[in-house]
Amino acid sequence: MRLEIILPLIAYLLLVAGLSVYAMRKRQNGNFLTEYFLGSRSMGGFVLAMTLTTTYISASSFIGGPGAAYKYGLGWVLLSMVQVPAVWLSLGILGKKFAILARRYNAVTLNDMLYGRYRSPLLVWFASLSLLIAFIGAMTVQFIGGARLLETAAGIPYDTGLLIFGGAIALYTAFGGFRASVLNDAMQGVVMLAGTFLLLFAVIHAAGGLHSAVNKLQQIDPQLLSPGGVDNILSPTFLASFSVLVCFGVVGLPHTAVRCISYKDSKAVHRGMILGTLVVAVLMFGMHLAGALGRAVMPDLTIPDSVIPTLMIHVLPPLAAGIFLAAPMAAIMSTINAQLLQSSATIVKDLYLRVRPQQMDNERLMKRMSSIITLVLGLLLLGAAWKPPEMIIWLNLLAFGGLEAVFLWPLVLGLYWEKANAAGALSSMISGAGCYTLLASLSLQPWGFHPIVPSLLISLTAFVIGNRFGHTDTSSAVASTPFK
Repeated sequence: MRLEIILPLIAYLLLVAGLSVYAMRKRQNGNFLTEYFLGSRSMGGFVLAMTLTTTYISASSFIGGPGAAYKYGLGWVLLSMVQVPAVWLSLGILGKKFAILARRYNAVTLNDMLYGRYRSPLLVWFASLSLLIAFIGAMTVQFIGGARLLETAAGIPYDTGLLIFGGAIALYTAFGGFRASVLNDAMQGVVMLAGTFLLLFAVIHAAGGLHSAVNKLQQIDPQLLSPGGVDNILSPTFLASFSVLVCFGVVGLPHTAVRCISYKDSKAVHRGMILGTLVVAVLMFGMHLAGALGRAVMPDLTIPDSVIPTLMIHVLPPLAAGIFLAAPMAAIMSTINAQLLQSSATIVKDLYLRVRPQQMDNERLMKRMSSIITLVLGLLLLGAAWKPPEMIIWLNLLAFGGLEAVFLWPLVLGLYWEKANAAGALSSMISGAGCYTLLASLSLQPWGFHPIVPSLLISLTAFVIGNRFGHTDTSSAVASTPFK
């Protein structure tokens, strides 16, 4: 083990723990569920931007994405930039209407929003189970990324790193709740920005400058410099699919959508859109370019996902490598805590309290149950991450697509189509989930498109057709009250 790298990491984890303790002490009086899962809807613009950015940018962006850029070349860097509008789209499309409805329905979870809009218990049960299944895959990816990072950069065995990393996240998320999550996200966003600049400039320096790095890539494989990438993987249909999957479709991700009901006012959402878009642009470009240019520094890596931690050791002094290690760790931890809280909220609020609504006012039981379920979920995921695949980016994109196929149209059309009803929404969810599962499990790509594209088209068609056989609950019409 590399002690000079581990010590800054320990200091970082202690800082995370300190922020969680602070968040516990700053919990506001009032409804426990609203405070624990939404931080009493008190986020300002800077915190909103950072928590949305860090929740969206995960192990896939800091480990898997740069690994793909290492393997396929500069074309993947260009491809990664289609993700830049993700925060702007999430806040712009959901934004104020979403916040208005959340306050009207007193919604704590995304499924509260769906029930308030469509008044269908069956829809909520299907959405809850879909969310939990997809989040198991998504969070497993994050745990694998964190453990692999510790294994490569700090010399900690994979199993040991998984226990340390997973245990720390499970504890601070379970006991700190949403407020601890977003405070850590704000701090982690700053760490990620600093780490990205540090690593990119160090890689360029180690390659002998940008011109020299590009020349070395040309010598290794000219396709590393082509827009289509190695083996021409970046075809027009791949680009279109990727744009849907990691940009427009992000609007339907529950752990990013719930951030859109937890800010405090219009000023916060306007500032969050601008800051969040800028931060995503810098992080995406910087990390993917570092991964692509890393091929010029270390051309013979066999596992692409190891490129970032290996580069850290190769191009940075030990102490700086230890400090930078906090950047990808921050990306991973911020995504896991968001997904853990959403999973816990789904079990407690959407499933348990729907069966036992009389327990809603039992604050003591809610506190104990929420913390225990969050902790147990985190520990169970350690077992799921014990045998990792070679490239985690594909597993992460698989989970992303499943969530989008289920939630995107019920969310968007529920906000902007006044006549949308439960029959249409449920038809959309079932057809989207079924189509995506079938295509993904059989590795089918109709006309070269990723399964998310035909799945979203089919789920949209099913929504429109199914909507003709249901009726709209007028009490759930979209609010038009101004949001200040």
